[in-house]
Amino acid sequence: MAEQYVPLLLVVSLAGVFSLLFLVLSYVLGPKHTTPLKETTYECGIPVRSSIQIRFFVRFFLVALLFLLFDLEAVFLYPWAILYKGFVEAGRVGFALGEMGVFVSILVVGFVYVWKKGGLEWQ
Repeated sequence: MAEQYVPLLLVVSLAGVFSLLFLVLSYVLGPKHTTPLKETTYECGIPVRSSIQIRFFVRFFLVALLFLLFDLEAVFLYPWAILYKGFVEAGRVGFALGEMGVFVSILVVGFVYVWKKGGLEWQ
């Protein structure tokens, strides 16, 4: 059984060795002199005009996280659909549908909660 993991261990160890090798080579062979201009903050070619400690609009990030949350939960529907045929053959259709009903109802309750709290509005 242990010999099945030897190729995986070999690939992971080679990846680690090459990663460390390239990091060390870039540090050793890379340029060393810095200037005050290189030490400044760079943001898309635009000089920094004010402090970086300002409030910014995070709505995009919240919507993106909500999308990932609901999208990843929707991914779990596919394995259930694949296993559904086995549930039908075993005579456990009621259990399978009830299980998925609970899962989808939790998703719907979460979606309604986010919707009522205004998590999907851009204003």
